Amino acid sequence: MWAYESVFYQIYPLGFCGAPFENDGVAESRILKVNDWIPHIKKLGANAIYFSPVFESDTHGYNTRDYTKIDTRLGSNGDFAKVCKNLHDNGIKVVLDGVFNHVGRGFWAFQDVLKNRESSPYVSWFNRIDFGGNSNYNDGLWYEGWEGNYDLVKLNLHNEDVVQHIFHAVEGWINEFDIDGIRLDVAYCLDYGFLRRLRDFCDSKKQDFFLVGEVLHGEYGRMLNEMNIHSVTNYQCYKGIYSAFNSSNMFEIIHSINRLFENQPWAVARDAHLLSFCDNHDVSRIATILNDKRCLPLVYALVFGMPGIPCVYYGSEWGAEGDKSHGDQALRVSFDKPEWTDLTEFISKLAEAKKNSNALNYGGFRSVVLTNKQCIFERKTDFERVLVAINMDDNPYTAHFDAGCGMAVDLITGDNHDFGGGSELAPFSAHFWKCER
Repeated sequence: MWAYESVFYQIYPLGFCGAPFENDGVAESRILKVNDWIPHIKKLGANAIYFSPVFESDTHGYNTRDYTKIDTRLGSNGDFAKVCKNLHDNGIKVVLDGVFNHVGRGFWAFQDVLKNRESSPYVSWFNRIDFGGNSNYNDGLWYEGWEGNYDLVKLNLHNEDVVQHIFHAVEGWINEFDIDGIRLDVAYCLDYGFLRRLRDFCDSKKQDFFLVGEVLHGEYGRMLNEMNIHSVTNYQCYKGIYSAFNSSNMFEIIHSINRLFENQPWAVARDAHLLSFCDNHDVSRIATILNDKRCLPLVYALVFGMPGIPCVYYGSEWGAEGDKSHGDQALRVSFDKPEWTDLTEFISKLAEAKKNSNALNYGGFRSVVLTNKQCIFERKTDFERVLVAINMDDNPYTAHFDAGCGMAVDLITGDNHDFGGGSELAPFSAHFWKCER
């Protein structure tokens, strides 16, 4: 699967393109802005892009009006097709957000229900509509909204017409935009039977079509099997990543990684390829919540060095800030142009190391050295062995351990490393040592 050897770049299009929050119905080809960023994305080393919602919606994209039409605020289907072609021509895969648990109140079928009530042929398209109740929109009917949000109307995925409508839309995305995968919004809410059917349908339409589900908690390995998809979001390690650096407690994150990936039968996601990240469109940017900004490169070294598929949120690669407490819009801003900093350069080196390393793409996990402020762990396959070393202290640290080899090459810097006499880690440093046999 191509995704297991990829580095993802996430863009939230409505924010990235500076679109108005409310859908004003005014068509503007804002999505073409992505074309201007392709050289930056390539230079960063990302070879896959995940777009948050691009389809016609009421406001933020997750309240869909039409699965078949690019949001008017972003442009036309033709505009987006050009963007996807340019990305593909530059070797970048395209994954779209599939919001299948719920739709917006502006969704055409729900509008028919509001207008025709019991006479609408689409009443059964939605969960638990009660014409004797009411919602905070005072429509004279009650319906199930996602987590009590009545702007997000829950679909009935047990209705075959709904399923076929979604499948028809997905087939259109493949035919029109040649997409390579779907990120499944709130996958933990979706009917597993629907997900299994979706996997079979996508497999029949395009080889190596990638499905990644948004999940928060739970036993990831079991969930992957039951959902029959390729990957899920690794929120369990997300918090541990920044918390470990903020509390100078590397035990916290290594414990979480061990629980998921250690080469033991009890590891809950031992062979899984989870989507790894340190921030995204729903949480504060890492540069905002990290107490010591000198640790920013180390955070990304951990994201790229641990098992999983690393994903970088647009702007965070140069240390842009954004505070969730100021609202989602603070996380989904429009930048005039990309920036290139020391952090960006470092991430680009991590990306090249990750994409070209069998061990970093497929290797198991074993903790080798662990203190409050340092960690060294092994990623190993039958073909390659890499030791990931991180020192978050402002003092040098010398690690004494059996490396299992005498020499190594640092995949980040290209420098040779001699394990004889101990391995000194400079302050705030990270290394990907590929052991020579």
